[in-house]
Amino acid sequence: MIEVPESAWRASSYSGNNGGECVEWAPSYAAAHGVVPVRDSKRPTGPALRVSPTAWAGLVKAAAADQL
Repeated sequence: MIEVPESAWRASSYSGNNGGECVEWAPSYAAAHGVVPVRDSKRPTGPALRVSPTAWAGLVKAAAADQL
């Protein structure tokens, strides 16, 4: 499990407000460690993925283009 301080997590601006699409990431952890932690905000104690900054940028780009 990734040890990321709770205060480091931020909700993605692409997450829905209805509670169904909740993605969080930890930008300060990403900047310090070179990997981007991503988790489901409905399960904060559940697993977190670690993805490369390139993979995260691709996901954000696809979400912005509504390709997901």
